[in-house]
Amino acid sequence: MTNPAERLVDLLDLERIEVDIFRGRSPEESLQRVFGGQVAGQALVAAGRTTDGERPVHSLHAYFLRPGRPGVPIVYQVERVRDGRSFTTRRVTAVQEGRTIFNLTASFHRPEEAGFEHQLPPARTVPDPEELPTVADEVREHLGALPEALERMARRQPFDIRYVDRLRWTHEEIKDADPRSAVWMRAVGPLGDDPLVHTCALTYASDMTLLDAVRIPVEPLWGPRGFDMASLDHAMWFHRPFRADEWFLYDQESPIATGGRGLARGRIYDRSGQLLVSVVQEGLFRRLDGR
Repeated sequence: MTNPAERLVDLLDLERIEVDIFRGRSPEESLQRVFGGQVAGQALVAAGRTTDGERPVHSLHAYFLRPGRPGVPIVYQVERVRDGRSFTTRRVTAVQEGRTIFNLTASFHRPEEAGFEHQLPPARTVPDPEELPTVADEVREHLGALPEALERMARRQPFDIRYVDRLRWTHEEIKDADPRSAVWMRAVGPLGDDPLVHTCALTYASDMTLLDAVRIPVEPLWGPRGFDMASLDHAMWFHRPFRADEWFLYDQESPIATGGRGLARGRIYDRSGQLLVSVVQEGLFRRLDGR
């Protein structure tokens, strides 16, 4: 049986069905809707496969328009917006059962020497990932054992995720908590050497925990849920090369939540503190009790 990292690579390996048209699998899972990171990652694969491969993606901007249905293939239609001397631009529309569920614009840039470089240092010092338990281990520690549904999910999970701040289970634990979260992440197995695969795998991962920062002041991340949430849009800027199968720190914060929407932004660093990727996302939040 292939491991979850191999399944992720397979999930990102789209079928070409016509010029600039690709088809991606959507696994049949118990989720109510297709995971947004999957659609974003597959759309970026489609965009990248219409370029010459010499220009890495430097940014993407996307909107989640409708929830996708698990188990139903998704067709990605690519529009070649621009092929310039330094930049390449692609627009991707994701269609499922005749309806547009997602669109993405990606820009690819030929690397240049600017003559200067700077970055702000990470906002805080955190423990190394080896010093932190996995999410599954934290849940087992709290509950005594993983519930069957979580056990199945853990076996399918393509990323090892370790929360810098231990999981909080009660409202007392989140009292006066800042809207901030940080996790170490890496793919659970090798992803090969194609830079586009690593970029698209990290795009997949970037949607997994980002909205946690919005929820932290309101409800514990684990246990009964009081809110349903859904990604509305997603933007990423890729600053440096990286491997998604090596540890990266995803530092996340929410500057505001109002009107049923919450904004979250994240910075992704390697172990040496180099900033690799910047991420911004807005999510929709609705009470599950209908109030």
